[in-house]
Amino acid sequence: MYEAIWRFFGEWMRKDTPYLMWLLSPFTAFRDEDVVDATPTPAVESGDDIEPALRVEVVRLAEEFRGIFGMESIDRLAHESLEIVAATGARSYLAQLAGRFTRERLRALARADGLSNDRQLDVLFVCGRNAARSQMAAALTQSLSHGRISVHSAGTRPSDQVDPAVVAVMFELGVDLAEAFPKPLTDEVIQVADVVITMGCGDACPLLPDKRYEDWPIDDPHGKAVATVREIRDTIRERVEGLVAGLETSRSC
Repeated sequence: MYEAIWRFFGEWMRKDTPYLMWLLSPFTAFRDEDVVDATPTPAVESGDDIEPALRVEVVRLAEEFRGIFGMESIDRLAHESLEIVAATGARSYLAQLAGRFTRERLRALARADGLSNDRQLDVLFVCGRNAARSQMAAALTQSLSHGRISVHSAGTRPSDQVDPAVVAVMFELGVDLAEAFPKPLTDEVIQVADVVITMGCGDACPLLPDKRYEDWPIDDPHGKAVATVREIRDTIRERVEGLVAGLETSRSC
């Protein structure tokens, strides 16, 4: 009996090694030669599952933004966000992702329209897929500024998930990207940004007046060995340290 059980688990692990690497990626010290690009394909949610879950998100957001935005406006934006998230190729937890995306957009709208008392500086990081560089930069800015800077990230052609290798190397620094997800550029986050950092998105990156722009020519770590992803992470961290120090100095003057 025990031999049969052992054979079962042995066979399962051989077949599902890519899945296990993805599942354990935040907790695994990958070898330098490892490349992490194999991920499981989650089941597609049906519309019958999504709508009730999205309604829960809308009610929660209506309570959070009471007196700022009405239920109908939030519901409309949530359904729009759901379509945007689904278009990235995300296949599961769509209502929850749409809810989080809607919250980010509502906060940006409130600030852009002068409906919020939040006076934080706002930084937007933009790359192509919003699956690696801009995600790392945004998370590091949030961490190193201790939340004193409002941060957004977006992609001009967003992927369906954050790269597992990026999640892993950021976890090594104590920065958790487990709940991060790629997002497209929307008008609200562009309008509210004080600083826009572009990272390899070329002509597709937004250009608006009265914004401070910086371009960080940093390689895309997608498909690279983990040792290379770590080097890119450290390069981004150095740039973020300089950015945060400069913004906090200018704000205190």
